[in-house]
Amino acid sequence: MPQGNQRQYVKYTFYKLDPQWRRLSAEEKRQGKEEFLSIIDEFSDRMFIKSYSLVGIRGDSDFLLWKIGQRLEDFLELTNRLLSTGLGHYLNIPYSYLAMTKESRYLEKHRHSGQEGTRLAIKPTDAKYLFVYPFLKTREWYHLPKDTRQGMMDVHIQVGHKYPSVKLNTTYSFGLDDQEFVLAFETDNPSDFLDLVMELRETDSSLYTLRDTPIFTCIAMDIRETLESLGD
Repeated sequence: MPQGNQRQYVKYTFYKLDPQWRRLSAEEKRQGKEEFLSIIDEFSDRMFIKSYSLVGIRGDSDFLLWKIGQRLEDFLELTNRLLSTGLGHYLNIPYSYLAMTKESRYLEKHRHSGQEGTRLAIKPTDAKYLFVYPFLKTREWYHLPKDTRQGMMDVHIQVGHKYPSVKLNTTYSFGLDDQEFVLAFETDNPSDFLDLVMELRETDSSLYTLRDTPIFTCIAMDIRETLESLGD
């Protein structure tokens, strides 16, 4: 896993299992999973990799690999190797988001130790749940005076501080991918996240949201548990 204060690349790759996988023999499925696990283990010294299951939660995605590293080429190589395994032959990628870390421009009055938006290195927690979505602001937002935007973001940040059980990881995609940001919220309490999002909808800054879907609810599991959640 990368260390230090270098800016990081952050990749969210969602996988969907082809139903044909379930028609394979038990030995073929076991071998395919073991190949997949072996490659994840091989790449774990190059990047941070965390896995989540979405089985039974969304119909278009079965699991997520959240990857954090220093080189785009490592993401390419890892994906190529994974899709070349016996399991990978039966995986599709319906959603894939690329972003980078960057300091927020709105935190001058809100800085404290570990403040989200001041970190160039993401350090995922052991939270049980992760909520991920791409995010786009309207072009009108960027033409507002800086002080106007700052005032609305001050309120936005204050609302977030009311929910300390929810940790936000903001990453930036300008020029790298279709969205402008990818937001990832970690928590052990989905109800707190729901209440946070409802309250944020009432803030003025939400008037300038162009898109914040699809939204993915993910359950943290180690990679072997994640693959077992796909079924036999």
